[in-house]
Amino acid sequence: MRILFAASEALPFAASGGLGDVAGSLPKAIRGKMQACRLVMPLYSDIKPELRATMKYLTNFTVFLSWRNLYCGVFEANYNGVVYYFLDNEYYFKRPGLYGYYDDGERFAFFSKAILEMLHYIDYAPDIIHCNDWQTALVPVYLNLFYRGEKKFRDIKTVLTIHNIQYQGKYGMELVQDVLGLPQGAMPIVEYDGCVNYMKGGIDQCNMVTTVSPTYAQEILDPWYSHGLDRILKARQFKLTGILNGIDVESYDPQTDPNLAAPYSAADLSGKAEDKRALQEEMGLPQRKDVMLLGIVSRLVDHKGLDLVKYIGEEMLREDLQLAVLGSGEYMFEAFFEEMQRKYPEKVSFRKGFIPPLARKIYAGADAFLMPSKSEPCGLAQMVALRYGTIPIVRSTGGLKDSIQDLGGEDGNGYTFQSYNAHDMLGAVKRALGLFANQEEWQKAVVHAMKCDFSWKKSAGEYVAMYRRILEG
Repeated sequence: MRILFAASEALPFAASGGLGDVAGSLPKAIRGKMQACRLVMPLYSDIKPELRATMKYLTNFTVFLSWRNLYCGVFEANYNGVVYYFLDNEYYFKRPGLYGYYDDGERFAFFSKAILEMLHYIDYAPDIIHCNDWQTALVPVYLNLFYRGEKKFRDIKTVLTIHNIQYQGKYGMELVQDVLGLPQGAMPIVEYDGCVNYMKGGIDQCNMVTTVSPTYAQEILDPWYSHGLDRILKARQFKLTGILNGIDVESYDPQTDPNLAAPYSAADLSGKAEDKRALQEEMGLPQRKDVMLLGIVSRLVDHKGLDLVKYIGEEMLREDLQLAVLGSGEYMFEAFFEEMQRKYPEKVSFRKGFIPPLARKIYAGADAFLMPSKSEPCGLAQMVALRYGTIPIVRSTGGLKDSIQDLGGEDGNGYTFQSYNAHDMLGAVKRALGLFANQEEWQKAVVHAMKCDFSWKKSAGEYVAMYRRILEG
């Protein structure tokens, strides 16, 4: 079985979020299940020179996108045993950053069509093309409209994974012919609520739709979560499923992480205390063993539930705890944490930005990790926190519900709250503080957290089983 994983980003080459983590890990895990899996992504200018040096030029061809005849070069690299293909067009991809341009719709329409055109020129014939998010959602559309008549494309199946349904690739209807180059009769495939919607087209045309957790697959059938796509998802519910993401347990390992002040393991937690002290020192907080240090590493945006923290912040800080926050995003949340830091310098420390080494130090040095998300398709941070023995405090939604069970019950590994309510969140924090006061029991919870297995091994097995079902069906 041969899989071509199509993504707009993948570690270590280029990443902006969770998709990059998944695309950098899952193909390797699928290969570990004795399947052939390769990955294709754009050749961005942001890719570091040392990684570019590992690539070799393969070929080039022309992509026809409506009235445009566009150059596309193909480069190849091998990383961690996985073959990566990079599609090159300097007009579209020789720009700083990955997304956020006025012509993103055109850029990723080109990328989607170039993926299929590339199969004419390389020595790899996939059984399944696994697409990810709106940036590759047009692959099933183009495959069914323009390529099915060719023998080598006749039996290819497609999977579309929705990592975050909020981002759909929505554009004006003028794109149908001017950019996408679709015939007039095919317009209904991509039309949704009066505009072009790439995600809708992919959902309609692919063989299987997956999300990154079982709970999220059910939640997006509800208008409150679906950002308008619940109607098409309900109509195509027969091909909707959810598979929980995993994490790269080799990268996230407190025994070998070079960012930490001291290594530690479930068998010997002594290093974690030193990592807490070092984090307090770096963040300018009093170096106290007896205070619960609560970590937040997040994009500072509304759906991460930070309005709950904002609403209850003053009341929460009456408790004996410290708060270490890393992130950037909406101004009102950045301003809130900056103000809390000014008002409570011995309790709150905020660092603005995305600083991976500091994120690792917070995962390791904090006692507990707060994720009060309004919605969370999967979430990786709670799994990373568990790996580092840091107890998650989460709202039960999406992948948080599938990965964190409350410590009030059997096999609990964190603290949960159900309703989207600031005082319910505060109640979960107070329950964590109650256990923290009993260090013997807290240490038992830490050891159990570190033994939870969220490696890609199980998830990759579920993906392989799904691929087999598609090919047999």
